[in-house]
Amino acid sequence: MASPKTAVSSLSLLVALIICFSPVHSSNTIGKGYRLISVEESPDGGFIGYLQVKQKTNIYGSDITTLRLFVKHETDNRLRVHITDAKKQRWEVPYNLLPREQPPPAGKVIGKSPTTVHEISGSELIFCFTKDPFTFAVKRRSNGQTLFNTSSDSTSPFGQMVFKDQYLEISTSLPKDASLYGLGENSQAKGIKLVPNEPYTLYTEDVSAINLNTDLYGSHPVYMDLRNVGGKPYAHAVLLLNSNGMDVFYRGTSLTYKVIGGVFDFYFVAGPSPLDVVDQYTSLIGRPAPMPYWSLGFHQCRWGYHNLSVVEDVVDSYKKAKIPLDVIWNDDDHMDAHKDFTLNNISYPRAKLLKFLDRIHKMGMKYIVINDPGIGVNASYGVYQRAMANDVFIKYEGKPFLAQVWPGPVYFPDFLNPKTVAWWGDEIRRFHELVPIDGLWIDMNEVSNFCSGLCTIPKGKQCPSGEGPGWICCLDCKNITKTRWDDPPYKINATGVTAPVGFKTIATSALHYNGVREYDAHSLYGFSETIATHKGLQSIQGKRPFILSRSTFVGSGRYAAHWTGDNKGTWQSLRVSISTMLNFGIFGVPMVGSDICGFYPQPTEELCNRWIEVGAFYPFSRDHANYYSPRQELYQWDTVAKSARNALGMRYKLLPYLYTLSYEAHMTGAPMARPLFFSFPEYTKCYGLSTQFLLGTSLMISPVLKKGRTQVKALFPPGSWYHMFDMTQAVVTKTGKRVALPAPLHFVNVHLYQNTILPMQQGGLISKEARTTPFSLVITFPAGATEGYATGKLYLDEDELPEMKLGNGQSTYVDFYASVGNGTVKMWSQVKEGKFALSKGWVIEKVSVLGLKGAGSASEIEINGSPISNEAKKIEVSSKEHTYVVGLEEEGENKSVMVEVKGLEMMVGKDFNMSWKMGINGAN
Repeated sequence: MASPKTAVSSLSLLVALIICFSPVHSSNTIGKGYRLISVEESPDGGFIGYLQVKQKTNIYGSDITTLRLFVKHETDNRLRVHITDAKKQRWEVPYNLLPREQPPPAGKVIGKSPTTVHEISGSELIFCFTKDPFTFAVKRRSNGQTLFNTSSDSTSPFGQMVFKDQYLEISTSLPKDASLYGLGENSQAKGIKLVPNEPYTLYTEDVSAINLNTDLYGSHPVYMDLRNVGGKPYAHAVLLLNSNGMDVFYRGTSLTYKVIGGVFDFYFVAGPSPLDVVDQYTSLIGRPAPMPYWSLGFHQCRWGYHNLSVVEDVVDSYKKAKIPLDVIWNDDDHMDAHKDFTLNNISYPRAKLLKFLDRIHKMGMKYIVINDPGIGVNASYGVYQRAMANDVFIKYEGKPFLAQVWPGPVYFPDFLNPKTVAWWGDEIRRFHELVPIDGLWIDMNEVSNFCSGLCTIPKGKQCPSGEGPGWICCLDCKNITKTRWDDPPYKINATGVTAPVGFKTIATSALHYNGVREYDAHSLYGFSETIATHKGLQSIQGKRPFILSRSTFVGSGRYAAHWTGDNKGTWQSLRVSISTMLNFGIFGVPMVGSDICGFYPQPTEELCNRWIEVGAFYPFSRDHANYYSPRQELYQWDTVAKSARNALGMRYKLLPYLYTLSYEAHMTGAPMARPLFFSFPEYTKCYGLSTQFLLGTSLMISPVLKKGRTQVKALFPPGSWYHMFDMTQAVVTKTGKRVALPAPLHFVNVHLYQNTILPMQQGGLISKEARTTPFSLVITFPAGATEGYATGKLYLDEDELPEMKLGNGQSTYVDFYASVGNGTVKMWSQVKEGKFALSKGWVIEKVSVLGLKGAGSASEIEINGSPISNEAKKIEVSSKEHTYVVGLEEEGENKSVMVEVKGLEMMVGKDFNMSWKMGINGAN
């Protein structure tokens, strides 16, 4: 069992229990609350208390009489508050799926004991409580602000804590100016910032992402709260680790959880910056998975590549159009009758497929196929035979639960069963021997079912018939409502219409391994399948697995990437894709993107142009389309091909930067794509901004998101910003400003912030070839500043190794630094473990320094202390004046220039230092 590292010695721990406020009373028709009857320190440095119900009610069932409270400061910046039945074990997210500390085992309920005041020295979070009624608050030590407070009074829109078998309710008050983010997965039409009185239901469903503000494929019951207190930003996050279905009601000044089972298992992380929050959060739930370099290239897929020759033509057409492509995908077209781990030898004859894969693998391209969890019920199907022999399926009344998906009648593997995990891994191995795939795409794993209830295979008719779309239920089914698990007393707002919890999925009274009910484990299905798939791929390939999963849960990012599901070829879906992408960065799933140009119906030509200009900067960048939609590969329109060459051309130059971001994500949880407030938390105007985003700390994308626009109004936080497609163009603002930028059809606005060193390469049509090209460094200073300082970093490795880390002899990490002052420009590097980079022969061929004061150029260039003669070394030096869209010229200040030095041969894998004097008019 993995335990988080405690930040302070257990010998010095005292538990934070501060009685902070007087008891208050309020009426609550559902529950009357609890009183704290005892508390004692536990041996592990936390404390255990017992709560007794004040008065039982029967609404949504009877209250549980006695609860156990466990509170522990697990690290300096993480507090856990765990409340469960004191006498009976309740369902929790399994500790083997999501490793974390376990509370001490339940003991004998203790009678009354004195409550004393304690605190944890040095902790940023303080736990406070009242005894009768029991309420608690979490406060920040550094500024005394209350982060979470369950106390209510007669004016509160919520009442006391409720804890019944199938209904748990708890609330917190919030300040009006708190900005909340998270609580997904859903498509938020109004942007990334949570909107009061919008529905937030968490329960994994196969509901198309075109449906706004409803529960979709994943469940992430976590939110980030960003507040500006006296001009200083503070962020924290709250996770309710619970896999049962829930409604979360956010009213602006309060937030209420209504959960249909499990326990209250709260984790509070203190931040205080947004980056600190995701670091602390992912240290709990698992760091994001390391990604292979090629996965950051462009991907092409379609449901409806009817045969291998079509796939071959797609690959060749991308090359002919000079549009980058790294990965070609198959939806289920390659399968035999939609059955997992099979090959259609008519449409995809194995010999020809292997020849094709050998060709693209030699080029550096990769091949990924889809896999759905439903196993076709077919006695002649080897996968089914082995599954039945190993008894791996979810059961209903002792028999495998029957459902329908693409193959027709199916059974669903139970990934909570260790035997299933072993069988699944063996099936992956068998298929990999048949077809050398480079990753797996696991879909329909919410889990999706075309039918509802208890079903049987009809006699005397074919099911499915082979006609029509294939998702119409053809089994003979009857509703299951005979148990409280199928028809719970409280109805969550499932699918946005309060659908039964077993609608179009597995019956919630069905059983998993060890008697676990689907009712409790439903939202874990995709997560458990992801873990099993990761284990299977890693064991057979010995490489860094690549998995794309539709359904996700807390911790999924440790194993997989995610795409946002079945979106629509509309401008609204384009806009929503940004909010969903940014949310998943907060959820700890940084490798995320949406179907570029929309899954269905066919987008307009203009929309597809604009979508690739956004999608080229998604962390996961893939074009995918529906079976019934016309073809929409990027080369299908000449205008889209031009936009793709432009936007993807920039992406491929930025691959070293993107890969370094993926390394940072793996090490610290830092999102690759981020809201602007991650870098500018003091700038409150960007708190609700969802039409622009950052890659890393400094690269800002400001796309066109509306029809017919040739201009974009972009918000620029204070500072100097330089256009990546024309680095002589700059936007400079002292206080922040919204600026109208030209954005003709093939043009996307990408700006780099001051004080940055950006590593780039020269691009290419495949990441493998792009990776062999020389490096350049783009260094940005505040425009016209007499003094400045900039930093950057670069991570390089043998990208298919299972682990992404230093110390294995096959990786290099470089810190870059630059300064300007007294008329001198300096830049230098500090290399860790340079052997790998040296073995690849990577060199820095060019540096571009932006924002230098004056109008001169570079002279007296020195590299590693030695003067360089331009004639002798074939070094080219040039300078260009910056033009300002907004900036220095308006303010009557001096001009600034960009200086480029080409023809360098500085080894990436060795420390270097370089300097020059600014020429005429360049000095202070």
